[in-house]
Amino acid sequence: MNNQENTPITTHNHFNLTARILHWLMAVMILAMLFIGVGMMSSLHYRLWLINLHRPLGIAILLLVIVRLINRLRNPPPPLPASLPQWQVLAAKGSHILLYLLMFALPLIGWVMLSAAGYPIVLFKGFNLPAIAPTSPVLYAWLRDAHSILAWLLFVVVIGHLSAALMHALIYRDGVFSSMAKGSNQQE
Repeated sequence: MNNQENTPITTHNHFNLTARILHWLMAVMILAMLFIGVGMMSSLHYRLWLINLHRPLGIAILLLVIVRLINRLRNPPPPLPASLPQWQVLAAKGSHILLYLLMFALPLIGWVMLSAAGYPIVLFKGFNLPAIAPTSPVLYAWLRDAHSILAWLLFVVVIGHLSAALMHALIYRDGVFSSMAKGSNQQE
């Protein structure tokens, strides 16, 4: 099967408006979180400010991924082009599952990690989240390492996702990128 064929998607060829808004909003938030995380590790001067930004943004991502998953289950994504080789279909589905798992896991691990450290989980002034784990230095150390490793894994998966999106948009031109970039002309 030729990968370069321009096989337009003919039915149900776009994500719904809610999916598109959540996708692009969360893409910006996740990229910001990755850079904030790197900044937290490399800057002493802005560390506290970045941490205060990191926590509420992480919880917002957790809440939005729940909404996004519900929307995805109620409104299945458009099918991939039939011209895609099976390994690319499997890679696309596997990377999406991994992205969802990481979008759930990273904020939750961060929340448990801060709870284990005994730190208050301040979303904004006057509103703290409850601790969801007992105070434990051992658990904190383990979760801190897990949070860092999974953040790097998320970075790698995001780069792969972005690369695949650009390949579909600029080389294949098979409608996969436009299915998330713009809506159909029909009323949704």
